[in-house]
Amino acid sequence: MPPAIYTQNVIALVWDFDKTLTHGYMQVPLFAAYGIDDATFWNEVNSLAEYYRGQNCEVSADTIYLNHLLTYVRAGRIPNLTNERLAELGAAIQLAPGIPDFFDRTRRLVTEEPRYAKHDIKVEHYIVSTGLRAMIRGSAVHSHVDGVWACELLPAAPPPGFLEQLPTPGSPVVTQVGYTVDNTSKTRAIFEINKGVNVQDDGALTVNSLIPEDQRRVPIRNMIYIADGPSDIPSFSVVNRMGGKTFGVYAPGAKNFENAAVLQEQGRVNSIAEADYSEGSAAERWLERSIRKIADEIADNRDRVLRGYSGAPGHVV
Repeated sequence: MPPAIYTQNVIALVWDFDKTLTHGYMQVPLFAAYGIDDATFWNEVNSLAEYYRGQNCEVSADTIYLNHLLTYVRAGRIPNLTNERLAELGAAIQLAPGIPDFFDRTRRLVTEEPRYAKHDIKVEHYIVSTGLRAMIRGSAVHSHVDGVWACELLPAAPPPGFLEQLPTPGSPVVTQVGYTVDNTSKTRAIFEINKGVNVQDDGALTVNSLIPEDQRRVPIRNMIYIADGPSDIPSFSVVNRMGGKTFGVYAPGAKNFENAAVLQEQGRVNSIAEADYSEGSAAERWLERSIRKIADEIADNRDRVLRGYSGAPGHVV
């Protein structure tokens, strides 16, 4: 058997963004800056599937908002929008209580515990969102996470034949959709974290690489998936089925609580709590307890393996 690529001592917390790390939608600062009524925008987005069906076209319900956002840009309602401007507006995103400090506390939880430190156990945090990566990049949480999967908008495409004569970059105003994450492709991100694709700079590994379970960087049993609603059911399902932990959170409001409660009643998540990660909160206590349980299991397994190597014969007397 080939040597293990990884030591499987990483615990990964995988986070949704809107109404999980926040109490609202990340686009609130964007709409406020340009005088856009957010309720009107989302009502229009929710009507687009029916609009396009009337033209015998299908759309992705999760990501069609990106196209509508670009329609607002072209129409001059959000003029000259660039990714740098999105990042600037991301700085105004209001994060949930306790974020981003919670991320640093959980990392210290394992580095300051001697038994966990002995096995070099680490906690990592990842965001997997159908939102805008540029806004997450500008938010206060970005420097505290180990990776982000989210949607990307691009400036104008290079013209045909551009390889023969590389064109001078044009306007940075966003005009097209470059990368999307929807509620089913979030599971792809989970498997990229699982296999360590995100830490391989040389491109040697892909999500389709055949890697035995015992050699993957982050076994899914070492993951905790945290999100707010039914749209994350595919990810909850994958993590639950493969032995990981799932946590439903809710922003203030009766409807948000109801969504999380239904997830728990249906067995989609292990537990629920308000999206408040400040010290002593219910969410912090559940998540820290879960991290400790995973860390204990990692340490127990590694101690067991080490004991198996400790019985070398001594001198015969």
